[in-house]
Amino acid sequence: MGAEVIQQQPAVLLVPFPAQGHVTPMLNLARAFAAHGVAATVAVPDFIHRRIAGAAAGGCRARDNQAVGGGVELASIPSGIPHLPAGESGGGRHADDQPGFGAIVHAMEHHMPEQLERMLLSTAGRGRVACLVVDVLASWAVPVAERCGVPAAGFWPAMLASYRAVAAIPELLRKGVISESGTPAVSSNQLDDKDGREEEQVVRGLGILPAQLELSTKELPWLVGDSATQRSRFAFWLQTLRRARGFRSVLVNSFPGEAVTGTAAAEDDDGPQRQAACPRVLPVGPLLVLAGCNVERAKGAGDDGGVAATNINNHPQPCSKNPSMWQADSTCIRWLDAQPAASVVYVSFGSWVGPIGHDKIRELALGLEATGRPFLWAIKDDPSWRAGLPAGYAGSVAGRGKLVDWAPQDDVLGHAAVGCYLTHCGWNSTVEAIQHGVRMLCCPVSGDQFINCAYITRVWEVGLKLGSVRRDVVRDCIERIMGGAEGTRLQEKMDALRQRAVTAEARCLAQGNLRSFVNEIKRDHPLLTQIYNIL
Repeated sequence: MGAEVIQQQPAVLLVPFPAQGHVTPMLNLARAFAAHGVAATVAVPDFIHRRIAGAAAGGCRARDNQAVGGGVELASIPSGIPHLPAGESGGGRHADDQPGFGAIVHAMEHHMPEQLERMLLSTAGRGRVACLVVDVLASWAVPVAERCGVPAAGFWPAMLASYRAVAAIPELLRKGVISESGTPAVSSNQLDDKDGREEEQVVRGLGILPAQLELSTKELPWLVGDSATQRSRFAFWLQTLRRARGFRSVLVNSFPGEAVTGTAAAEDDDGPQRQAACPRVLPVGPLLVLAGCNVERAKGAGDDGGVAATNINNHPQPCSKNPSMWQADSTCIRWLDAQPAASVVYVSFGSWVGPIGHDKIRELALGLEATGRPFLWAIKDDPSWRAGLPAGYAGSVAGRGKLVDWAPQDDVLGHAAVGCYLTHCGWNSTVEAIQHGVRMLCCPVSGDQFINCAYITRVWEVGLKLGSVRRDVVRDCIERIMGGAEGTRLQEKMDALRQRAVTAEARCLAQGNLRSFVNEIKRDHPLLTQIYNIL
């Protein structure tokens, strides 16, 4: 009789907010953990798991714990939200099985905690969880970790600047910049403002963001929807900040030094939030690169432009494609193959943005048509979007314009035919554009998109902002960005930003932060040892 000693990898459970723009970077973070010798599992609500695991399983019935590539498993958390089969939710394909924000919050607060607690206390599968990594917007998981005695760290899937803005909410309240409901405060000396900017005061002097951003209080990231929605979401943010105080670290999906040299305190990782004894902030992005995604196809990439991710032993890692919640239309790649280099305008408002209105969609459609340039438009198959298109539009632009329900965005932006990206400025989309060196035409709608847009247009100067979606404005801005001296200058700026964000030096800094975090997990929770009797 003898004994065999087996060492287990430390297990980390990651909990994203249930939206594509949060799940995708969390999957990338999990792959980066796996490359550093950590057993990583991403736990998502069942309605997300059905979409993603089903795609990863190739249409077969998905398991509760489904491998999704890169050494990562996807686990399902029962949400208590009834499952609506395709076609029964009252909308297009993008509406199926996708609950609204209110239903999601109710599930996170009242049903999912008990289910997550069972997962944390279980020693089956990959073993006892050594650390819970929680999307800051999924703060419902923090009290669960505390009850189970599991250390929790935060994850911010967007840029550091937007995290700073949110972390500054207590200071904005204290200084009277925003009201107790999070809306812009109107001071007595602003009531007679003849320019109508009484609620458009610019957030300055707080040492949060670079001065040139000139962020309006109407563009703060928690102001989404009508006034009632804004109040409820601000209450959600306040609760999130209270829970986030318990994090020792917050991993941020942004590249070190996201602000250019010489800007405000956003360059300094020891800014106001550190002074207020808030969590240590660790930039670990862009996670597209750390997770092993290919950047060698990027436009203008020289010999050092492509970055292949490596594992803990510096061996190259193959790229693992992230499964999407939506079925991408691959025919658009063949269509792009037939277009001249850098000629196509790619248009997408992402997966989470609500309808922008039929009038705006119509003007945008007519503006794209008026350019005479080829364009690819990923527009949701839902009446709230498609009904805004002019009658017979798809036929009138056939051959030059292609409309798809959903595009394989990484492949599209990496295609040589794409010269410009008309975007809502979601952070994942912004990082993918930088990764592939594509200039941006910005049309922010809500949330952190205004901060991202301000960086794109004023700090990095790699894109233009659409002042409106009137057809003539759309046409003129596309012409500016696609040709002439201004377009050339924007491309030069983009090439320089890309070098700073995704080349080996930036990756080394991010890897160092990630390695430091993983080493803490291993130090505080040594590798488990199991002894088995051998007959």
